[in-house]
Amino acid sequence: MSTSPRPPDRDSYSTMRNLKWSSTEKAIARKAFERALQQELDAAIQSTKQMAANIRQASELWELERYLTQRRKEIDRKYEYKYSALLIVFGDLIREGRLTAEDLQGLAEDKLAYIRREVSRSAA
Repeated sequence: MSTSPRPPDRDSYSTMRNLKWSSTEKAIARKAFERALQQELDAAIQSTKQMAANIRQASELWELERYLTQRRKEIDRKYEYKYSALLIVFGDLIREGRLTAEDLQGLAEDKLAYIRREVSRSAA
């Protein structure tokens, strides 16, 4: 599972902070973000249902609780919707297969280029 997004270098962070997002880009980004988040939550729900169906002892109940707590923390850390870090998040989500480049079609080329760099850097 992915850890929290790797912090960008100082110049990249400054560049991301200064990017301007049009209302169309914001809508595209929000839709892609929400879709990926929903996929992640659906997967968590499925695995939780499977684990719950197999509970036979009290100790397994507490294992489920620990699993849910861990998953919530991972998801909360990973899916922080801030424009200053969103391009890194998108790069991670593409690398994980939760998003595709097509999901982000309509973003300006400067943003897409940053995401492509992040995907290639993450894969290395």
